[in-house]
Parts: sequence; structure tokens; C-alpha cells
Amino acid sequence: MKHLSEYRDRALCESLLEKINRTHRTPINLMEVCGTHTMSIARNGIRQILPKTINLISGPGCPVCVTSQYEIDQFIELANQKDVIITTFGDLMRVPGSRSSLQKERANGADVRVVYSTLDCLDIAEKNPAKEVVFLGVGFETTAPTIAAAILGAQKKKLRNFSVISAHKVVPPALVALMENEQVKVDGFICPGHVSVIIGARAYEPIAEKYHVPCVVTGFEPVDILQGLSMLVDQFESDDAKVEIAYRRTVTWEGNGRAMQVLNQVFESEDAEWRGLGVIPGSGLKIRNEFSEFDALRKFDLDVPYATDPPGCACGEILAGTKNPFQCPLFGKACTPETPVGPCMVSSEGTCAAYYRYHGQEIES
Repeated sequence: MKHLSEYRDRALCESLLEKINRTHRTPINLMEVCGTHTMSIARNGIRQILPKTINLISGPGCPVCVTSQYEIDQFIELANQKDVIITTFGDLMRVPGSRSSLQKERANGADVRVVYSTLDCLDIAEKNPAKEVVFLGVGFETTAPTIAAAILGAQKKKLRNFSVISAHKVVPPALVALMENEQVKVDGFICPGHVSVIIGARAYEPIAEKYHVPCVVTGFEPVDILQGLSMLVDQFESDDAKVEIAYRRTVTWEGNGRAMQVLNQVFESEDAEWRGLGVIPGSGLKIRNEFSEFDALRKFDLDVPYATDPPGCACGEILAGTKNPFQCPLFGKACTPETPVGPCMVSSEGTCAAYYRYHGQEIES
């Protein structure tokens, strides 16, 4: 418990861990579907303190990581368009495309700016009326409502020089795709806390019922994660399969109705390609026709060839839960945070980044 020794809820953590050890009898694969969970699990040494028969699998919970290589190449192509200002959150800057990255293109003269809010993009558009300002929309249901609000704001302000390239994805269809994948063995889902604040825990009920798989929404502190694991073990050992909330201080059954209303006002569902999972029906968000003037894919004529993952990179298999980073031949060798080959090593929520940072001593062994 050395990683938890200074945690303020140490006694509760130890009690939950004792309960898990007492209750757990059968080997079980549990997948965390959130990059923040992946980081917290690694940072706090939770894998190391669990029984060996509990296998924690990192899933497709990093939105930057699941963005396809083709979409990354589209972003880079946009950065090279004349009189275009690219605005993006920071995690995308170093993600390698087929031939370059946004960071490299900025070094070569492209106008690529990191923003902390989509409202910053509207301000940039107002101050640069002769330029096209494009926001790179990557994220799950957590951030999509804020992008939708920016589009509504641009419409209200009549900012015709602002647009969004939407690579947004939604989580529940990805869980269905995982359960339909014969190569993936998941006995329970640690459901994402941030996404669930928006969509509500009820969104996972069809998955729990159809596939008889336990689902527990948890928070991000060690005590939250251990509480969720304890609840998943209880369900598994009793052959139960339902949705439970271990994060009630933030997550409700119904979610944030206002945020979902704004999201659905601007976006509609479409099929989308996920790195490692392929095309998943109804898992993407495209801008509705009535907001087409703010859709960068309609505004710009991008000629980008389809691209696949870099040779040797196991990022897709890691996102699908069929490999861990140590099983990638490039991990810690050709692929490091300084020289990333795939997005899983770049993003602050990437599985490879988490393993490299917090399990670095295991790379040498």
C-alpha cells in the first residue's frame, strides 16, 4: 500500500482492499473506460496491490488516442491551408500523423494555437476577420456540449470565419463494439466518471442487460476506484449484471439534460472510425445541416489519402484491450514521450504514457 500511504482515506482504502481480497474468488478481467482512470490507477499503484487474479485492462478511454490516423492527417492538412488559424487543445499538438504533426507544422510557419476554452476560439475569430479560424473538435460527450455551445455562439455573433472539424465520439457504442469483439474478454466495466456526468449512468443499462456485464461508474481518487472494483467483484461473484454508481457526489442516473440538449441541437450521430476498433455504427457526432456553415469539412476541400497506424505500433490493440504497452515492440525503445510513434504515448490520458511514467522501472526488467 506504499502508493496509498499518504492518502487521506488510507483506512477506507485498506478496508475496501481487504473486502476485495475476501470476496474475490474467480479470475476476472475489468476494463477502465477512461484515460483519467488509467492515469490514476497507474499513479497510485492500484494494479500492484490487487489480487493477481484481478486483471485491469485499459480501454479506449483517451479521445485523442482513438482519433484515427486519417483524422490526424486531416488536421495537419488544414493547418497548411492558406489564411487558416488552427485552434486546438494541447494534447493534439505532438500526436504524429503519417508525415508530420501539428507541432512540426507550427514550427514550419503554420498558425496553430493552443486554447483552453472554445470561447477563446470565438475571440480569435473576432480579432482576425480576414482569417478562417478552425477548432479541432476531439473528445467524448464530456467536451462535445462546449463545442456545440461555441457553434451556437458563433451563429449568434454571425462569425462566418469560425468552423469546427468534428471528430467527436460517444462512449456507449464503443462498449458494444468491445463486447461484440471475440478477441476482447471483459467481465466488467469501470465506466467513465466525466462522461457519465453528461450522459447519466442509465446510458449503460442496455449494455449490462444485453451482454450480462457488470458496469460501475466511479470517480478518480483511489478510494473511488477501489469502491468501484469492490462493487464489480460483488456483482461478478453473485453472477449479477447491472449498472451501479460509485460516484454519486457527481453522477446521476439521468445526467445533465441541458448539456445533452445543446449537444443534440448542434450534432447528430454518424458512424465513426476508432483507432483499434474500426468503424463503430452511431459512435460519431457530425454537425447538423442547419449549422453547415460552421462545418470545416464542408468549408474546406481536403484531399487526404486514407492512412493506417504506423508500422509496429500496437496502439490500436492497446486501445482495444487485447495488448498492454509492454507487449508493444516499440514501447520504451523507439517510442518514448520524447519520440512518440503513436498517440497512446503522447496524450496525458494515454495508456502508454501512464505505463512509461509510472511503471518505468519495469521497462528495464
